[in-house]
Amino acid sequence: MENWESYVRKVVPYVPGEQPQEERMIKLNTNENPYPPAPGVQRALAGFNPDTLRLYPEPTCKVLGDAIASYYGLCSDQVFVGVGSDDVLAMVFLTFFNSGKPVFFPDITYSFYDVWADMLRIPYETKALDDAFEIRAEDYYGENGGVIFPNPNAPTGILMPLEKIEDIIAHNRDVIVVVDEAYIDFGGVSALPLIEKYDNLLIVQTFSKSRSMAGMRIGYAMGNAKLIRYINDVKYSFNSYTMNRTALALGVEAIRDRAYFEETRKKIIETREWTKKELRALGFTFGDSMSNFIFASHERVPATELFEALRREHIYVRHFTKERINNYLRISIGTREEMETFIRFLKEYLKEA
Repeated sequence: MENWESYVRKVVPYVPGEQPQEERMIKLNTNENPYPPAPGVQRALAGFNPDTLRLYPEPTCKVLGDAIASYYGLCSDQVFVGVGSDDVLAMVFLTFFNSGKPVFFPDITYSFYDVWADMLRIPYETKALDDAFEIRAEDYYGENGGVIFPNPNAPTGILMPLEKIEDIIAHNRDVIVVVDEAYIDFGGVSALPLIEKYDNLLIVQTFSKSRSMAGMRIGYAMGNAKLIRYINDVKYSFNSYTMNRTALALGVEAIRDRAYFEETRKKIIETREWTKKELRALGFTFGDSMSNFIFASHERVPATELFEALRREHIYVRHFTKERINNYLRISIGTREEMETFIRFLKEYLKEA
């Protein structure tokens, strides 16, 4: 080893979901929205003046922050905007998890939580989900340096009721509790109203799922003004211009169109429930997903075999190698037509398996 390598911060990096670039495929592996962004987004993009790109974007992201605040009935100083929820959550780790005590999060959850903790030298403890893949609130009562969990959880899709979330917050008043709500729009109730009761609660959401903007990278956090100010202080110390002009302009149009949001959200939920029925009839088992994906295991055929068989047909789903979940597939919900093709293939394949 060269001498300089001994000073390198070595990490085991997060591995993002595969992004195949085929023209004809069914992509059910990274939980993207199968429908295009709101019509206003398309109009704004078509009318965007490229000459403005010679200028820096507005560093406070005020126009988008104001639009998000208006949508949720908040004050603008209760909203932080970042480059996707990944960036927002990384800022949260950097800002709030500095006590030297372990941060608590589930053992089966987003795999970048432990990546960030390792990279930032933050101690952490993972708390095992129960046999039904549910979070046990009492596991989060002990002394810690912060708590973070998704709701619904990923990759399981299991939703935690609001009273259980409040129980965790109530037992952790001296640390920051972060509820990661990337999938909350597909059937859950947001914990957002609790920010008025608990000044240590931060809610993180994204435009990538329910608003069809994964390619634009827009995420946001909501909490009391003091929390948001602290995150901004870290952001400005790291990169003052995190959001580009295009993202700000298109993001505003995405969140303004409530009717389109409700229309596409309803389609995905209906297709998810139809897919659940079809998968059960084929011998799959899974929890009651309230997200835009289903986390399923077949009674006879190993997940790895199904994963490869689907892949050969250019149907992409997600498979994890982690213990306890290595016989499950995470299946994103596509359009009804895509899911019918997916189910049709499974029916034929399982006849022969």
